[in-house]
Parts: sequence; structure tokens; C-alpha cells
Amino acid sequence: MRPRLMSALEGLRRSGTSQAAWLAGAMIANNVIALVTSVVFARLLSDYGALAALISYLIILTVAGQAMQVTTAREGVLGHLGRGPGLLRTLRAWGGSLALFTAAATVISVLARQPIASLLGVAHDPGGTWAAAAGIPAGCLFLGLSILRGALQSVGDLRSVGLSLIGEQGVRLLTGGPLAALGLGVAGAYLGSLLAYVAMIAYCVRCLRLAVVHGDSVLPAPDSARPIRAAVAARPEAPLPRAAPRLSRHVRDATVPIVALAIIQLLQNVDLIIAKHRMADGLDSSYAVAAVAAKVLIWVAMGASFALVPETSRRAAEGEDTRGVLLRTLIVLGACAIPCLAIFALAAHPLLAAVFGSRRAVAASSLLPLGAAFTVLAATYLAVQYMLALRRTGFLAAIGLIAVVEPVLLLTASRRPASFALVVLAIQVLGAALAYALALRRADRPARGADTRRPLSSAAEAAQRGADPPAVAADRG
Repeated sequence: MRPRLMSALEGLRRSGTSQAAWLAGAMIANNVIALVTSVVFARLLSDYGALAALISYLIILTVAGQAMQVTTAREGVLGHLGRGPGLLRTLRAWGGSLALFTAAATVISVLARQPIASLLGVAHDPGGTWAAAAGIPAGCLFLGLSILRGALQSVGDLRSVGLSLIGEQGVRLLTGGPLAALGLGVAGAYLGSLLAYVAMIAYCVRCLRLAVVHGDSVLPAPDSARPIRAAVAARPEAPLPRAAPRLSRHVRDATVPIVALAIIQLLQNVDLIIAKHRMADGLDSSYAVAAVAAKVLIWVAMGASFALVPETSRRAAEGEDTRGVLLRTLIVLGACAIPCLAIFALAAHPLLAAVFGSRRAVAASSLLPLGAAFTVLAATYLAVQYMLALRRTGFLAAIGLIAVVEPVLLLTASRRPASFALVVLAIQVLGAALAYALALRRADRPARGADTRRPLSSAAEAAQRGADPPAVAADRG
């Protein structure tokens, strides 16, 4: 009995499910620390709304990195980026190109710091102006970090990926908090994000060298991915590349996910930037903490997408109707949303006062409509991931139009937090209606048997077809 138990545990440890679960757990820990960081900064800073606007700007800039991580992991598993030393050569070449691009982008960002700060509503503070100038360089650093995380995923070192997620927020808290407390204010808190990216880049480079050069991968690759790697390694026509694939082409391969995730991030964060312009000092900070609390369902949707994407890919390949997968995932989201919305409805003010302090709870009336709005956006996120798994692109124009309309409507909305939040809710409902009208339409199914090869597994099939395997999808969004 004991050998059977040990064998079962070993099988689970090597399965794609356990790998995805590890990354899901790391993402949860990442966001718990992020919430603690938000609470600390909200209590340290007199103008937390300025930091919220800057962070929203940075989140939008990190979209390219999120998509590139998925693409790098997928291409790395297939051997398209080189194997062993070849992979390291590719990454070194990309690092040089990215360093030059970052230097040029930094010069442009510094020269344009005043317009950027004015757009974000932080131009009144010299520290906020320089923090705004750091946004584009920070986005470039995050892009480099994301490529390294994708490479670690491709060699099976998912524990290092998860630890880098946790470490990123930990370094941000441990550096940004003291810098803010020592008098640097908003700029000091924001600088913590840049320092976190630099520290995690160094950590990921070290882990990647250990995993590639010494084969010191902490977690083995899932059994489901081994047939793919074995097939790639066995191909005589696929030697280590003499020249690294060009980074520009790698970016082009991720264009559709980049655009889709950018639209989602705009829908998720643009209200904070507009609120900084529309609301009085202090009130915008209170609205910002309510928005932070209201976005909890977004993280639930990210976790649910870990199962949604590979299962949708598998069913599509077998010619089955995939819509039931999306509907079941929505049920999970709804089950989590009911208690959250009930708390927002019955205890909004006590909740915000206990977590962020009573002076940050004056916009508590906006918590329920914001909670509903971001629950709807979480559902839209699932629909977008579903359509990306099906390799659809027609939805981009529809939800992109919503992302363009939202700031226009918010600029004319009421300055009262609750009324402002109701406009956000109405926009998110419209976006979700369009997304699901496109996602649930009946598409032509591929005939079963059109490809007689039975998929190795959801992870292997996803990699063969170019979709996200479970372990890769775990760090999407």
C-alpha cells in the first residue's frame, strides 16, 4: 500500500496539475503581500491616490511582459529558442537588445515626464513627476523579468517562477515602505517596484543558469510535456541555433495576447487615473482604496483561467462544444462573488476603516458598485481567455471600443464616488455583454478525426497547437 501511495504522490508531483497549483498558490501569496503593501502605503502616504494612479499606469505598461512570458514559455518548451547553452545565448542576445531599448525609452520618458505626470494627475508633486518618468523604464524591466520567467517555465523550474512572484512583492514592500517613511513619499513607494524588478531579474538569471547549465531544476517538468521535449530533442534537423531568434519577431508572435490583455488592464485601471483628475484631494485616495478592495474577484478569475484555457484547447481539438467549459468556470466565479458582494453591501465602511483606516473609508459607498463592476470585468476576463484559447481575434475591436469609451464617459461622470462607480459598473456590463455575445456564438467545429493523432495530454496538445499549456497559463494575466 505504501509503495502505491508513494507512486501516486510522485505522479501528482510531476503532473501539470500540481505545477499549475504551485503557480496558483504563488500568485495568491503574491496578491496577499500586495494587499499588505497597499495597506502600508495607504497609511504612510497623505496622497495615496497619486500612488494608485502611478501603479495603474505601471500595470498597463506591464501587459507586454505578461503576454511575452506566455509566449516565451511556449516557444522554449518546443525548442524554438534553443536548448541548453543555446537558450542562454538567445536570452543574452535579447538582453542586449532590451537594454538598448530601455535606455532609449528612459530618455524619452524623462523628457516627457511633465506631460505624463499631468495625464496621471500627479504633476503637482515633484516626486510624483519623477515617479511618472520611471514608469516606462519600469515597464521595460518587467518585460525582461517576464521573459526570464517564461524561460524558467520552459525548463521546468516552476518553483523559481513562483518564488520570484512572491519575492517581487516582498522586495517592493521592504524597500518602498522605508523609502516612503524616510521622506521620499510617493516617489519612494513607487521606486520599490523598480528595485523589486531588478532584484528578481538577478534572481531569475541565477536560477536559469543553474537549471540550464547544471540541470538543477527544483521541480521536474510535467510528464505530459516530456514527449514533446523528447521529440524536439530527437529531431536531427533542429540543432542549437547559431544565431538567436530576433526579439522583434518574438514580440510580434505575442501581438494578439498583448492587445487583449492591454484592453483588460485599461478597463481595470483607467477609472483610478480619471478619479485622480475628477475628485477632490483625499476623496480620490478613499476611492482608490475602495477600488483595491473591490478587485479581489479579478484574482479569482485569473486562478479559474488556469483550468479554462487548457480544457478549452483540448475540447476544441477534439471537435467538442467548448462553451460548457466557460459556463462552468463562470459558476465558480459566481460562487466566490456572492459572499464578497454581501460583505461589500453590509459592511463596506467597517471593512475599509479596519484595513485602511477611518480617514480612507469616506468613499465606502462606492465599494458595492465597484465590487459588482470588477466582478463583471472578471467574467469578461474569462471570456477573453476563452477566445484566446480558441485563437479568435474578432473580439478585440468590440471590447477595444469599450476601453476607448470608458475614459470619455468617466470624464463627464459625477464627482461623487458612488455615482462615479455606477458609471464604471454600467461600462463593465456593456463590455461583458459584447464579450459573451462573441464568446458563446456557435462556431464551426473541426470534424472529429480530422487529425487522427490522440492528444498526449492537455499540456502536450496545447504546446503542439501553440496554445498555453496549464503550467504556462498559470502565470497569465
